[in-house]
Amino acid sequence: MAYDSNNIFARILRGEIPSIKVYEDDKTLAFMDVMPQSDGHTLVIPKEPAENIFELSPEGAAALMATTQKVAKAVKKGLGVPGIMVAQLNGAPAGQSVFHVHFHIIPRSGGADFGLHARNMENPDKLKALAEKIKAALE
Repeated sequence: MAYDSNNIFARILRGEIPSIKVYEDDKTLAFMDVMPQSDGHTLVIPKEPAENIFELSPEGAAALMATTQKVAKAVKKGLGVPGIMVAQLNGAPAGQSVFHVHFHIIPRSGGADFGLHARNMENPDKLKALAEKIKAALE
C-alpha cells in the first residue's frame, strides 16, 4: 500500500487538523491522543512520510525513537505514573489504523487499567491539562 498523504497524521503535520501538541522538533511531533486508552496517552510521529517502520529511513527511525524516549520520560514524570507502555503497530493485521508510522505512549498504573483504543473522544480541556503537565516535565 502506498503512503496516503491525506491520512489524519499527515493532515495534523500540515496544520489542517488541530492537535494538542506536547513536543515538536524539526523531525518529530508528539501530541495527545484524542481517543486515549488511559489519561495521558500520547502519540509520537515522524515528519517524514512513512506508512510503517519498514518504510521509515534509519535517520527518521532514530529521531522517532529519541523523541519517544524523551516524551515517555516526561509522561511518567509529569503524570506521576509508575509505568509506561510503548506500542508501535505495523499493518492492519497488527492493529494499525492510521497508516503513518507512530508510537503510542500509554501511562499504566498496573494490571489492565486501560480502555480500548479509538472508542471514545476525550474532553479537549482534560487533554490540554494533561498536555501541560507533560510539557512541564520536558523542561
